[in-house]
This record gives sequence, structure tokens and C-alpha cells, in this order.
Amino acid sequence: MKVIHIAVAAALAVAAQTGHSRAQPNYPTRTVKMIVPYPPGGGTDLLARVLAQQLEQKWKQTVIVENVGGAEGNIGGEEVAHAAPDGYTLLFGSPGPVALNSLVYKTMSYDPAKWVPIAVVATSPYVLVVSPHFAATNLAQVIADAKANPGALATATPEVGGLGYFTTIEFELLAHVKLLLVPYHGLGPEIADVLGGHDDMMFDMMATALPLYRAGKEKIVAVGATSRVPELPNVPTLAEAGMPGFRAVTFFGIVAPPGTPDALADKLNRDIVDCMKEPTFIAKTKAMGMNLAPGSRAAAAKFFADERELWSKVANEAGIKPVH
Repeated sequence: MKVIHIAVAAALAVAAQTGHSRAQPNYPTRTVKMIVPYPPGGGTDLLARVLAQQLEQKWKQTVIVENVGGAEGNIGGEEVAHAAPDGYTLLFGSPGPVALNSLVYKTMSYDPAKWVPIAVVATSPYVLVVSPHFAATNLAQVIADAKANPGALATATPEVGGLGYFTTIEFELLAHVKLLLVPYHGLGPEIADVLGGHDDMMFDMMATALPLYRAGKEKIVAVGATSRVPELPNVPTLAEAGMPGFRAVTFFGIVAPPGTPDALADKLNRDIVDCMKEPTFIAKTKAMGMNLAPGSRAAAAKFFADERELWSKVANEAGIKPVH
């Protein structure tokens, strides 16, 4: 009898443990919060709100988007990283808290490699934008000018840490040139100074640059994607135009706190991917210039890991050290 009691107790313990790791069958049963680690109004915030609307319809539960900006996304990232791993607090983030911040912040209270990947929602390649006042019309001419005038080609960038900054450093490394980096605190002033001819060029998200390019206000000479994009069929990638291996793509993805059970993460992925297939969602994101990237959790995990590897390599080769 004692042996039977021990066996039953062991079975109950295993069942309890398995049940704990299993997703709640009726999830979600209350409000879900998606934290956007940036101020309202940007591309990350707008896309998160479109997805939240779709999830509300699917789940019949409230999904709120909360903006927790600051420190290149670190403040919002920290809040999610330390939240309960129960699926009710998620991070809708972009490269900062997922792939970049550990390269520029000396002290962080979370490890980006320990996020539980849920999904890559969309991507947008960076493009090399040239001022209308700058004579260069293709990548070869830009590189030739930079080599002929070391440290003189004025290039607008975010402050140290943003993807635009790292993309510019990647360009310097692969083109073997030295640029004059002009740091800005916001994207608006960067664009204004490139359009006005105060700066010669910048790397910008295609979603932001495309309307200005189509209006004839700026030139796009190359794309940071790994293949040409339908929106710019005649514009080469940087890789094919003479810089093999160049890749610079911003992304919008969802991660959950460390410790989130696999079954729950799998459900989140399935539901989010289903929402991404809805015609309304497709139309709204296309209008925003985003490229949808529905895929599995495994694909998301590989994507995030590849991004961390790429930018760590760039930081190491350029000698970039954490400064904050």
C-alpha cells in the first residue's frame, strides 16, 4: 500500500507540474496589456494599436496598448521583463530592447537573450537616403565621394544606440570610409536637415522615406534588405550594389517575459498570426509601408538571435562600448 501511495503522489506531482506549464485553456480571461517602449505616435505604437484591435475581436477581451518610453526602450522593456509570465503583459518592441540596448547600456536589469519570442509582426528595411542637394545619384558615387573626402560627408544619425546609428557604422565598416556623423535626438530634425541640404545623407526606414521619395523630395540610392523590394523595383540593395553582406532591417515583434510557458507562447503566436492574415490588418499595415512577417515562434527566435549577432559583430568591429 505504501508503494501505491508513493506512486499516486508522484503521479499527482507530475500532473500538477504539467498543468502549471500548460497554457490556461480559456486564455485570456481578462485584459491583456501590450507595452510599447516608446512615446505615442511612432510606427511601433501605430502598428501595436492595429494589432490590439484585431486581438480584441478575436479574444473578446480588452487589449490595451501602454506607452512606457525612455532609455531607447529600456524602461518599458524592464517593466515587461519583470512582469508575471502569464501572458497578460507583453512587449511590442523593435530593435532597441530586443537586440541593441545591451550593446550601449552598461547596466540593464534584464537580458534580451532571455525574452520568450512570440512573433515577428512586420519588418521595414532601412534605405540610404541622399539629399536632393547632393550630386550623388547611386551608391557607387556616394562611396567615391566619401573616399575622396574622408570625414566630410555629413550623415544624419540618431544618438548612439539607435538602429539608424548602427546601420551608419555598418556602412562605414563595409564601404571602408569615414563619415561625418551628425547626431540628432529625433527623426524629424534629421529628415528636415537632409531635405534642406544641411546634411548629405542618412539611413531611414523605408516606411518613412517612401512618401518623400515618391514626392521627389529626396533620393533613395540603395535598400538595406537582402533582396529588392516591390515598392522600389529599380533601386538595388546595398549588397548587390557593391557591399556584400550588408543588411539593415528594422522590425516590430512581440516577446513575453522570461519563464512564459511554451504552450501559452504557442497560443499567443497562433492567435497573432491569425490576426495578421485578416484583410483589415493587411490593408492597414500595407498603408503604413510595413512588410508583414507571419511565422512560427522558432522563426521569430532565429530572427531575433540573428539581429543580436549582426549588431554585436558591428559593435565589436567598430569598437563601440557601452556608454550609458
